[in-house]
Amino acid sequence: MLIDVNEAKIFFDVDGEGLTPDGASMRRKPTVVMVHGGPGADHTNAKPYFSQLTDIAQVLYYDHRGNGRSELSHQEKWNLTQWGDDLKGLCDVLGIEKPIVIGTSFGGFATLSYATRYPNHPGGLALISSAAKVDFSAIYQAFERRGGKEIRDIAEAYWTRPTDEGRELYKSRCVPFYSYENVGPPDWLSRVHWRNDTALWFNGPNNEHGRFDYRNDLGKIECPVLVMVGEEDPIAPPEFSDTIVENLRPEQVTYAKFKNCGHGVIGDRPNEALKALRSFVEDIVAETNYG
Repeated sequence: MLIDVNEAKIFFDVDGEGLTPDGASMRRKPTVVMVHGGPGADHTNAKPYFSQLTDIAQVLYYDHRGNGRSELSHQEKWNLTQWGDDLKGLCDVLGIEKPIVIGTSFGGFATLSYATRYPNHPGGLALISSAAKVDFSAIYQAFERRGGKEIRDIAEAYWTRPTDEGRELYKSRCVPFYSYENVGPPDWLSRVHWRNDTALWFNGPNNEHGRFDYRNDLGKIECPVLVMVGEEDPIAPPEFSDTIVENLRPEQVTYAKFKNCGHGVIGDRPNEALKALRSFVEDIVAETNYG
């Protein structure tokens, strides 16, 4: 489905009802907003994992502008401020109050843009394999640990100077190392509706990817936060999540690190990761009296 948000047509999809029969009354569920990674990708790699939360929440998926099935829009709109505003705008247009927002990877960057600009809006945040500030030297070192010098060199060449050719090589040689088991190119890669121009515009230390920094703004966030990361993540090494946690109030954050786990926390450790997400959502529901 397409909907107008901030003068762009944004694609979204919904799993599960927002109101569910509960005896003699109707019970309102919270809305979980799934914010996909990328950039240039779409929401499809989140399915069917997050659909398993539909017994306790309505799950909303969407594609960022310039990504997936949403309107391409204009290059000057391909930035984290706009993507954060679009997340807020999508909730406003659909009448979603106090969403529980799950941002994965690049989606976590957009989620932090939204949450630091509109700190009273979310009911909760889950940041999975993400960062408040990206240190590319740590990424190159992590790829070398996982795949050796050749994989490090391919990653460094792509991020330093993003090109179509370098991106294809990176996807075929480096992305398999996102998974700890390294079983080859994952199925989700072939299902994604790619927008490479957006990725080339944003990616790398010389573009916004290397410039954004939310560390000093994390203290503005008021809602509960769940941070999850794999200890063997090459593209968002665990020290990135350590930094997020260090800049949040201890009483508001839950931190889960997963051993023998790469960038795809949900893919590598689905049972443990979904258990942590489910507990997080249920705690928010209990504390905020949804119903």
